[in-house]
Amino acid sequence: QVQFVESGGGWVQPGGSLRLSCAASGFTLKYYAIGWVRQAPGKEREGISCLTTTDNSTYYADSVKGRFTISRDSSKNTFYLQMNSLKPEDTAVYYCASDSSYDYCSNYIVNHMDYWGKGTLVTVSS
Repeated sequence: QVQFVESGGGWVQPGGSLRLSCAASGFTLKYYAIGWVRQAPGKEREGISCLTTTDNSTYYADSVKGRFTISRDSSKNTFYLQMNSLKPEDTAVYYCASDSSYDYCSNYIVNHMDYWGKGTLVTVSS
């Protein structure tokens, strides 16, 4: 049973920061790419970040590049998304996710992840 549980979402003012965590069980973060995906109301699902296990290659969507950072702590089987300089347009449900077959990161991979958490809501407003 693969389970990802997100935490750390909430409300933050524009310009603020949050760190999202994803605790994984039934799945070890040693073989395949991991990532974060978000969906804002009325908008398409957007893969925003990805991290490989073999060489720590990363991918970031243009919408978050320079502001968000993905990382992992394999000893805790947990990975993170540090979000800085948050904007109202970052408001969305954020999902942690992992691929089941590939360990490389690209726009395609991060938008076709296989395992998902249930999401955590991030609201950025004044």
